[in-house]
Amino acid sequence: MSSYEKMTGGIYQMNKTELIAAVAEKAELSKKDAEKAIKAFTDVVSDELIKGEKIQLVGFGTFEVAERAAREGRNPKTGETMPIAASKTPKFKAGKALKDMVNA
Repeated sequence: MSSYEKMTGGIYQMNKTELIAAVAEKAELSKKDAEKAIKAFTDVVSDELIKGEKIQLVGFGTFEVAERAAREGRNPKTGETMPIAASKTPKFKAGKALKDMVNA
């Protein structure tokens, strides 16, 4: 267990630098090429979501845009109700194969 895991009670969160290093090692790429690949992936996913498209990676999961309805909220300082406008938010739904691997 790493010192970070000990500090957080065993919970580990991979950061971007560590992801780049892991992808570089797994795909036998340089870190620079792995960084370019991850950047390209996130750019393409972002661009498609902005256009309202769905990205489905069979076995891994689906990225899509979810619509959030307008609703009433409360100002935490005053308790006064206030309208919250409808909005869109990115959503990821894990695929069956990914769920099965996590639960194995």
